Amino acid sequence: MTPHRRTRLEWARRITQSPPFNHAITGVILLNAVVIGLDTDAALAQRWGHLFTLANQIFLGVYIVEALLKMAAEYPSLHRYFRDGWNLFDFGIIVVSLIPATGQLAMLARLARLLRVLRLISTLPELRLIVATLVRSIPSMGHVLALMSIIFYVYAVAGYHLFHAVDPTHWRTLGIALLSLFRIVTLEDWTDIMYAAMAVKPWAWVYFVSFVVLGTFVVVNLFIAVVINNLEEAKAVRVAAEAPAPANPAQLQATLEQELQAARAALERIETHLRHPPEAP
Repeated sequence: MTPHRRTRLEWARRITQSPPFNHAITGVILLNAVVIGLDTDAALAQRWGHLFTLANQIFLGVYIVEALLKMAAEYPSLHRYFRDGWNLFDFGIIVVSLIPATGQLAMLARLARLLRVLRLISTLPELRLIVATLVRSIPSMGHVLALMSIIFYVYAVAGYHLFHAVDPTHWRTLGIALLSLFRIVTLEDWTDIMYAAMAVKPWAWVYFVSFVVLGTFVVVNLFIAVVINNLEEAKAVRVAAEAPAPANPAQLQATLEQELQAARAALERIETHLRHPPEAP
């Protein structure tokens, strides 16, 4: 690599990794979100629609320049840019945003503009951490969902046989029973369903209370535990990634040799002192 090319690469890397550059991109995304929100007002869109369109084109240009700078920072190893999932996320939004906003694709283009707001996730480290936590939690949540599905199915079948004649509105079919259980697990007016069943079967409270305890307090807390555990792991991974790179092996060896020589010199002085102790006054 020539010195000029190396200087250009380091220049692009310094820009993309500088806090002012990242803060500026975050500000552009926020401003883009404001323009998208203003464009939903019919009166404002009719009066200032051409300015909104121009602003969106400027925003898209800024995003393209940002992507090019990040690619230049990784040049000539461009695969490093596309190996980063967040870069792929940003690049995909840019590609979708290039859809022409005319004809049958106009609605799709408007929705593509809305996706730019999601870029806030990639620019804010804490949001990236939360998303990484959710992604890491998916495999573990599969087991919790399986447990919850079994509980739902058992209670739905039992609820159908117990209450479909008493309260057909909420228990007439297995599908409706599952929807009723979902309403109960969200704690949204679930007592109305319980009291309708208790009007005929006073012991029905056992069924509902036990499902609330299992479905809400146990299973939901399992979800929270999984997320918290994966959050700690994601934080540990981020700390490890942000840790300074290990020293050059040659430099590390030279440092160890210097420390070893200093230790040997100290031992020799101690031995000399022990062999020839100073005379007492």
